[in-house]
Amino acid sequence: MTTLALGPSWLDPDYLITTFGLIGVLVIVFAESGLLIGFFLPGDSLLFTTGLLVTTGTLNELPLWAVCALIVLAAIVGDQVGYLFGRKVGPSLFKRPDSRLFKQENVEKAHDFFEKYGPKSLVLARFVPIVRTFTPIIAGVSRMNYRSFITFNVIGGTLGGAGVPLPGAGLGKIEFVRHNIEAILILIVLISVVPIAIEFLRARSKNRKAAAGPADDVPPSQRGRHAKR
Repeated sequence: MTTLALGPSWLDPDYLITTFGLIGVLVIVFAESGLLIGFFLPGDSLLFTTGLLVTTGTLNELPLWAVCALIVLAAIVGDQVGYLFGRKVGPSLFKRPDSRLFKQENVEKAHDFFEKYGPKSLVLARFVPIVRTFTPIIAGVSRMNYRSFITFNVIGGTLGGAGVPLPGAGLGKIEFVRHNIEAILILIVLISVVPIAIEFLRARSKNRKAAAGPADDVPPSQRGRHAKR
């Protein structure tokens, strides 16, 4: 099976899976939330492809249920490491200068996401690229109650770790999907960035309103009255 590279060939899901096997998938799942630099690694498209390759027999190291169980475990452990890292570095994370692999804006986005959704952000972030890397770290920085963190971490890890490969496995049984895997992977990547696009548009609209000032909030019928005063 050949796929259309959606970036560097070493980030192509099919290449990563066929080259490094299940171990490579588990390392990437862990690094996405357990390591600060894991945000650039493929997430949803990788897991979807994993499920598909298990079904088609290309990745036949273990049965599907065992693959999903290991992915869930890697996701939970990754978030756990991210949380402990956040507790250790604390507020200094927000003072860290930008570098080639670290952008302060990514931390701020995850912080806003965590503030908006609270503990359930650990579940929702599983399906939002970049944000899922920094959310457990922000939870640690914020000193989130550990028992609550574990609960939502397990829920999020289970839904994300099994919820993406399973559709891939199911669709992998369909001949049309097997013959159009390139288009399917592109669609998965596009869907995965929709939440980020929505948040970006919301933030942009909010900034425009703030820049416009309070005058724009006055009804048209009252603007002349306010101007005379």
